[in-house]
Amino acid sequence: MDWSRGEIQFFGLEQFDERYGCYRLAAREAEGAMISSLRQFGQMSPVVCCLREERPCLIDGYQRLQAARRIAELTCLSTRLIEVDDRQAKVAMYRLNQVGRRVHVLEEAWLVYALVREDGLSQLEVGQLLGRHKSWVCRRLALLEKLSPQARQDLQLGLLSASAARQLLRLPHGNQGELLECLRREGLTVGEVREVADLLLASSTREQKEFVLEKPRQALAQARGGPTRAWDPRLSTAGNRVARKLAGVLDFLAGMENWLRHRGRGELSLCDGGILLPGFERLARDSRVVGELAEDLVGELKLA
Repeated sequence: MDWSRGEIQFFGLEQFDERYGCYRLAAREAEGAMISSLRQFGQMSPVVCCLREERPCLIDGYQRLQAARRIAELTCLSTRLIEVDDRQAKVAMYRLNQVGRRVHVLEEAWLVYALVREDGLSQLEVGQLLGRHKSWVCRRLALLEKLSPQARQDLQLGLLSASAARQLLRLPHGNQGELLECLRREGLTVGEVREVADLLLASSTREQKEFVLEKPRQALAQARGGPTRAWDPRLSTAGNRVARKLAGVLDFLAGMENWLRHRGRGELSLCDGGILLPGFERLARDSRVVGELAEDLVGELKLA
């Protein structure tokens, strides 16, 4: 089917049926950029829907719809209507995201899982529909089925990030539930979840695992050898200076990530916004620049 063909109509933001949203992962970090784009340029391309019970059922354009709902002056979206059944709609979700937004590996797994477990297709049939080899389908199916039911539910609801979910995948189902509970209780960053997963995999006794889960940050501090040494004899003077700065920046970013992810705007008063806005704008801008420069340096160091 040519997904680019179909009737164009306009629908109010409250009219959309979002039943297929369960196969998409929340991408809150991209919502701000989408809001800015809609405000500056308007809607550049239509969302894609099929009709279900006379309502537009969204297939592609979930970020645009969520962003549009944050803009008071936007009341409707340009919509391309295509005729597909439920099975074809899932295939369309995958195909339409091959250009532009890259489908996350766990979203691919959701769609494969739905086509195999819900629609009863064979792995070979799914591979043919998605233009993939059967082995690719098998790997995606195994990826999601390896995730515990509670983690799958949190991932689907947007309560668990895809990056954290990939760390949970390294553990057996039982340990996934324990680490998931620890993550919620302690507000662990993705980096901390990765390190805690490392410690759980390295633990040889139940007592060790319980200590890691009950006091994750204390366990991490012990595993790291306590406070960072003031001087590393392996490094030059300049190298030691950079190491101290790097440790400070990483500690700050971990704390800021935790605040933004778990508390953020809801913790601030109305009077705080105007004062803090310039600082957060600079943080967003400067962190992108530093990230790009750091990636360049990483490439140079790997080639050295």
